[in-house]
Amino acid sequence: MKEKHDSIRAINWHDDSLFLLDQRILPQQNVEIELTNAVDVADAIRNMVVRGAPAIGITAAYGVVLAARLRYQQSADNWKQLIADDIKILSESRPTAVNLFWALEQMQQVINGIDGDPFAILKAAADQILEDDLQANYTMGRLGAALIAADSKAVLTHCNAGALATGGYGTALGVIRSAYAEGKINHVYADETRPWMQGSRLTAWEMVQDNIPVTLLSEGAAATLMKQGKISWIIVGSDRIAANGDVANKIGTYSLAVNARHHGVKFMVAAPTTTVDMNISHGDQIPIEQRSQEEVLCCGGQRIAAQGAIAWNPAFDVTPAELVDAIVTEKGVVEKPTLEKMQQMMGA
Repeated sequence: MKEKHDSIRAINWHDDSLFLLDQRILPQQNVEIELTNAVDVADAIRNMVVRGAPAIGITAAYGVVLAARLRYQQSADNWKQLIADDIKILSESRPTAVNLFWALEQMQQVINGIDGDPFAILKAAADQILEDDLQANYTMGRLGAALIAADSKAVLTHCNAGALATGGYGTALGVIRSAYAEGKINHVYADETRPWMQGSRLTAWEMVQDNIPVTLLSEGAAATLMKQGKISWIIVGSDRIAANGDVANKIGTYSLAVNARHHGVKFMVAAPTTTVDMNISHGDQIPIEQRSQEEVLCCGGQRIAAQGAIAWNPAFDVTPAELVDAIVTEKGVVEKPTLEKMQQMMGA
């Protein structure tokens, strides 16, 4: 059963194919792309057809399903060996999203126990990963909303940690959807999130689709918004969280956290426990994806920077745990995160 303000699903399986809502062309076009093999799934992840750590993991799981069907057709006796190449290709599609590697490991464990045709078993496993993510988002929405005071009025979010970045409902936007449904907030501010503009293209689109009032602002305006007292919380998602609570998220998140601490604005991270990497002790160990200079030098296919200029384009930054007021997961809330608190929450 869907929650309120919950109309969007970006990952769908029907007619024996995987369909992804192409997020590169939103909001101008609402188009699904059909995928039938693991190589195309990896390309879709790499090229930002689908993005957001939970959604990447779910998509990769379905990529394994597609690969298994093809490899079993090619060789019923040798498909487990053949599929290793497909899993490697999928694992190399995005380096920062720990959910990708978690989902592939889950699927590998299922593969190890299969005798005979793998399709139905692996399809059920991928379906379960999607359903578990959706239910986790509903839980995080309720837990995160409980932290927000009844008269908060407005919050700020960065990038897109919504239904488009997950199996549905969203992590950060799940909290926002829940808080709005409960009447605790009445407005959302969204950073544009350059250079891919996920805030303006995706978060704003989600909020409009679900009838939640939204105002866009450039990254440079966020500090002034805080100074004017217009928001009480910044709520973001994450692509990887280290064991001590350091958080990797879309570039620009760290700046928001620094500004939030100066202005007395609370800072919340909403992410499933599949995003927590207890094998990484602190944020400096998180690999940060460096993307093409052209994403910064150009806009809409047209160069906007002076010829001869070069660009630095890290896709993510790391916010230290001491700047985080709360990490919200489906297992519970960790306030002012530390290694000990994270270990307790993760049961490690």
